[in-house]
Amino acid sequence: MTALLRYRFIYSLFLLVFVPDIAHAHVGTGEALSWAHGMLHPVAGLDHLCAMVAVGMWAAQLGGRALWLAPLTFVGVMALGGLLGMSAIALPPVVEGGIEGGILASLLVLGALIAAAVRLPLAASLALVGLFALFHGYAHGAEMPHSASGLSYALGFMLTTVALHLGGIGMARWLGRTAHWLRLAGAAIAAFGGVFYFAA
Repeated sequence: MTALLRYRFIYSLFLLVFVPDIAHAHVGTGEALSWAHGMLHPVAGLDHLCAMVAVGMWAAQLGGRALWLAPLTFVGVMALGGLLGMSAIALPPVVEGGIEGGILASLLVLGALIAAAVRLPLAASLALVGLFALFHGYAHGAEMPHSASGLSYALGFMLTTVALHLGGIGMARWLGRTAHWLRLAGAAIAAFGGVFYFAA
């Protein structure tokens, strides 16, 4: 029970700090710095936020080299996806039409993997994380404000993503003392993604 109360306190504190900024993340007006727009974009929607925390949680669950390779793969491929989105480079129709679906699928799949404590081989884990990163990155890049600098904006969303991955790793390590709480967190992420995926 104490662990649950701590989790709620940390989550409430996170919302208190970030919600006022989240409300303005997609406005695209004013003289906000490009990197600030980029930093805010990953926390502008619960889909991005939950997925990036989930990557960190699953990386901690996998352990070994995946602990740092999975987050690095996500950030690297996400940057590539961001470049594609900024450049408005057309993706194959099956992919382009499903950017939002891919983002929600990342929640559903990553959450289920955490809930079931699935440990895939390293190569398969990195390929899966990289695929989801492409969807998230493309969305970030496509929604970049017209006045923003691409490099600064990309550095901003990459920095926030790293912070969210580290937060997920820390949360997994903390909840891992009682494994059922970690699995419950994964199930909640999967349920969130599933509800919106099938409702879309």
